Amino acid sequence: MIMSLLKEFKDFAMRGNVVDLAIGVIIGGAFGKIIASLVADVIMPVIGLLVGGVNFTDLKWTIKAAETIDGVEKAAVTLNYGNFIQVTFDFLIVAFVIFMFIKGLNQMTKKKEAPAPPPPPPAPTKEELLLTEIRDLLKK
Repeated sequence: MIMSLLKEFKDFAMRGNVVDLAIGVIIGGAFGKIIASLVADVIMPVIGLLVGGVNFTDLKWTIKAAETIDGVEKAAVTLNYGNFIQVTFDFLIVAFVIFMFIKGLNQMTKKKEAPAPPPPPPAPTKEELLLTEIRDLLKK
């Protein structure tokens, strides 16, 4: 029972789709890190400069200020909307890059496909054949 279960699991795990999915997840994780670095280190500083030197991740709204009670410091309660803006930019850029990648891939596959030969002309109908015979007889 256990041996057949292990064999079945091995067959499942070694099937092409599962291996392809695992490779896709690994490459996707690495690609996500590259895009996150592109956004955080290249694009966001330029956008921050354009809007007056603002670092989006530092933007927050303080709901309740930090306070010290009996020597115990309580942290401030903040709404970090700047981080939300940063993550939204990350998502939009990743979505755009994936869109452009898929678009380029689709164009490459279109070029590789040979155009289908035109369909042969339809066979003449019985009426057309009869009219052709009549025309040929009239010519004689």
